[in-house]
Amino acid sequence: MSRDVQDALQMSAPDISDDDIAVVVDVLRSGRLSIGPYVERFESMVARYVGARHGIAVANGTAGLHLCMRLANIEPDSEVITSPFSFVASSNCIIYERGRPVFVDIDEETLNIDPRQVEAAISPRTRALLPVHVFGRSAAMGPLAEVAARHALTVVEDACEALGAEYRGRRVGALGRAGVFAFYPNKQITTGEGAVIVTDDPEWARLLRSMRNHGRGEMGGWLSHDRLGFNYRLDEMSAALGVSQMSRVETLLGLRDAVAARYHDGLGRARGVRTLAPGGDTTRMSWFVYVVRLDEDLPRDEIAEHLAAIGIPTRNYFPPIHLQPFYRQQYGGRPGQFPVTERVSATTLALPFHARLVEQDIARVCAGLSAAIDAAVRRRSGI
Repeated sequence: MSRDVQDALQMSAPDISDDDIAVVVDVLRSGRLSIGPYVERFESMVARYVGARHGIAVANGTAGLHLCMRLANIEPDSEVITSPFSFVASSNCIIYERGRPVFVDIDEETLNIDPRQVEAAISPRTRALLPVHVFGRSAAMGPLAEVAARHALTVVEDACEALGAEYRGRRVGALGRAGVFAFYPNKQITTGEGAVIVTDDPEWARLLRSMRNHGRGEMGGWLSHDRLGFNYRLDEMSAALGVSQMSRVETLLGLRDAVAARYHDGLGRARGVRTLAPGGDTTRMSWFVYVVRLDEDLPRDEIAEHLAAIGIPTRNYFPPIHLQPFYRQQYGGRPGQFPVTERVSATTLALPFHARLVEQDIARVCAGLSAAIDAAVRRRSGI
């Protein structure tokens, strides 16, 4: 094995401090590992940070989105409008309630759902709108909210990738009826697994707390269940880690900003590479991953293979949801349905990215990508 492959870079990595470890150890020593004070404290910290009245911690982002779909009264054959350019959970959560995802193509600049196309997709069965703040860049919440208001649609934000992102100076997640933030290890902060739903609606908050805990009511006993619920609770160890991480959230976001800025500098003049940046009404981007777009005539997958061979992992974020095998079989998804999504998806490449990525590693990735592109062009030219 070559030295380059032995020294392969990490695609992502959580930023775990000694304080993070210490607070988790304290919980373990306390013996109270579930339904404890750290969950409540973590919920409060996230809600306060994004400007919402209530926070409800759950096991993961998918669970949070599922509960929101349940409260949005998604029933068999109900429709929810969303983006085909996302992680598959943002559509799966609709199907869990036997609703139907209705995809609307994305805007080529923002990579988020195109608000100009949403109204045409609304039918008498449409119940909700689920925009995704993809890669930590805000969706166009102003126009989307206007459309939703005209048609009495519930807006649930998939903010799982976007803690700290801002739309017109307001933090995303608190701009609809509810928003969901996720904290998988590749996110801006981590709880290992876990998420927080935020809402200003006290009734939604009450029902979300019940449904995440087997449908138990506020006044009933431990074996009294007021409604159908789920075991979507977040444990105390994860919540404690979240409290510690949230105490330095701006530091962590700043570190990611700095890594993104170094990538911008290193790739600013790279052949065939287009970098992403905040634009339009996104007044602050929260860097979840660092994705570049390659020129359409470049062989993206060959370039990824070249990089993998020299120890630089990449990902094709995101394959279109409507072309995933299940969606093809269940809903007849086919190429050509959403041309912008498909064109963007064929050209995107996520590079190694995390808060502690050092300058020499960023330079290595930039040089490797440029070399891979040059090699691909030579092969295509027969040189």
